[in-house]
Amino acid sequence: MADKDRIEGAVKNIGGKIKEGIGNLTGDEKLKAEGNADQVEGKVQNAVGGAKDALRGK
Repeated sequence: MADKDRIEGAVKNIGGKIKEGIGNLTGDEKLKAEGNADQVEGKVQNAVGGAKDALRGK
């Protein structure tokens, strides 16, 4: 089973893409920036989970 950080990271990344898309559609720069930040956070969390999986030999 994948590390929970990988799953949560993927969810944050997708949520960030949605926020960014809504920000683009509405012209809301703050929402767009939040979406970008969520994507970065999700990618980092996913990478941490991947490292944990690698250490466990998965």
